[in-house]
Amino acid sequence: MTGRVDYDEFGLFHENAAEYGLPFDRPPTVRRAFADVTGGRRLSALVWQDRDPELVLLHGGAQNAHTWDTVAMALDRPLVAIDLPGHGHSDSPGDRPEGQLNAYGNAVDVAAAVRQPAPAARAVIGMSLGGLTAIALSAEAPELVRKIVLVDVLPGIKAQRARHITDFVNGPASFASLDELLERTARFNPARSRSSLRRGILHNAEQQPDGTWVWRWARHRRPAAPASPAPASQAADTRYAPLWEALSSITVPLLLARGMRPDSVLGDDDEREVLRRLPSAQVIHVEEAGHSLQGDTPLELAAIIEDFVFGS
Repeated sequence: MTGRVDYDEFGLFHENAAEYGLPFDRPPTVRRAFADVTGGRRLSALVWQDRDPELVLLHGGAQNAHTWDTVAMALDRPLVAIDLPGHGHSDSPGDRPEGQLNAYGNAVDVAAAVRQPAPAARAVIGMSLGGLTAIALSAEAPELVRKIVLVDVLPGIKAQRARHITDFVNGPASFASLDELLERTARFNPARSRSSLRRGILHNAEQQPDGTWVWRWARHRRPAAPASPAPASQAADTRYAPLWEALSSITVPLLLARGMRPDSVLGDDDEREVLRRLPSAQVIHVEEAGHSLQGDTPLELAAIIEDFVFGS
């Protein structure tokens, strides 16, 4: 049996600060909260600071609310980071179609979870699946969405561009040790420090009684759908294509922060499409980031959010 690994959920913020040169006089004020949603389920969230949240942060698929820790520390604003259904400490999405990946169902749950703590938030920031959920939220509960920041995601993602992510996510169901899980994650994220990857794993996986490790989100995942018969370079994830119409109807300010490394999931054609449908949209390129800007360039992403949401 592998030895038990100590994990203090709120005891790692000093590592975030040290890695990115952030001031750290004392740990930030962060608490875990839960909101009731349909079906007797609960959504979990991290609530930063003791004032009314100014921002709502939605993570990507196979992630959790802690993916925003460094961004939240850099922003130093009251905010709420939500664990999407079936992720982190949130309950399973139940038996709804597409489970955790149903952006529309996620939006219904997120709306219920946001109304109490953050009804007047200045913006919703969503990365990947969280960004698609934010688009759906703008249609489901427009009164909760005053500005939108999409982090490296748009509807109609091409399957080939996201293949490296789906291959990683659809990996082993469990791991013999934390070291085994860390090695696989390091191969997937070679540009990240091992300390940041270990920290992320501790937040996003849990050790079982027999010493093995499983991803928190993997407890609720369903078998992968068969691969599309279309050529990989042309195949798109059509489940999200209807969100183009929802995006086209958005009337609040919208910004796309696009990673420009090859591991981004967007191409120039996606950028042209969002500007065609929503000419008022802003697009910012982040040269040193891939798909997960909050992990690759958290300080730059925090500055982008600060300027877009709170700048004059």
